Amino acid sequence: MEKAKSRAKLNDSSVIDARSLSQSHRRLAELLEPGMTVLDVGCGTGAITSGIAEAVGPTGKVLGVDNNIDLINKARERYQDIPSLSFETADIYDLPYEKQFDIVTSARVLQWLAQPEQALENLVKTAKPGGKVIVLDYNHEKISWQPEVPDSMKYFYEKFLQWRSDAAMDNAIADHLADMFERSGLTQINVSPQHEEVNRNDEGFETATFVWSGVATTKGGAQMIADGIIDRNSVEQASIDYQKWVEEKAEAQRMYLLAVEGMKLEKK
Repeated sequence: MEKAKSRAKLNDSSVIDARSLSQSHRRLAELLEPGMTVLDVGCGTGAITSGIAEAVGPTGKVLGVDNNIDLINKARERYQDIPSLSFETADIYDLPYEKQFDIVTSARVLQWLAQPEQALENLVKTAKPGGKVIVLDYNHEKISWQPEVPDSMKYFYEKFLQWRSDAAMDNAIADHLADMFERSGLTQINVSPQHEEVNRNDEGFETATFVWSGVATTKGGAQMIADGIIDRNSVEQASIDYQKWVEEKAEAQRMYLLAVEGMKLEKK
């Protein structure tokens, strides 16, 4: 578990800073109503959480939690003017809340955990009877690029998946969530495809595709080298070849993403 926690730690928040409720957690946006109480677990710097607060309005209450105090401090500073929104440090494996929220959500978080079922049990614990839990996450094994990326990037990506697996992270967790929800006792389980698809003529195409160059050149690549999964030359070559591919050949990228929701049973 500690290996996964170390590899999941976020040093650069630029990617999560750019997210929004409407673009980055669409199914949740459809479920929100004024006056709801919502818990966002793994909220980062609060980009999506602030959108949740806007959706539930001043009669609602939204709490964002993350185990990274630096991200929580950024969130508090950025959104201090929203009275219905607050942020706290908390660990998904040890949430200090019980039966408090109409909706409990965690987006792109369980993919980084070595014990996602234990984490899900804690999310369920915090929801009110009759409340909903909604988790958004990837199956990294189903990413697709058109045309295919260079061989150097294919090799890097294979090593990236191996690096995650070695830390007991589930690369295909999106497709396992529904079964996890059922085992946790949730009912009325619904799966909504939320795939992140971009084409060359789309606004934000380069930003979306260059994410993988960033993974190679920043913390991910550096940790993979330090952990002996891949050598530095292979990482550097993958980044160079991939950037050239994006600039000259790339037509489309699709990241496989599912939102899975379920209802907590009412007390009899």
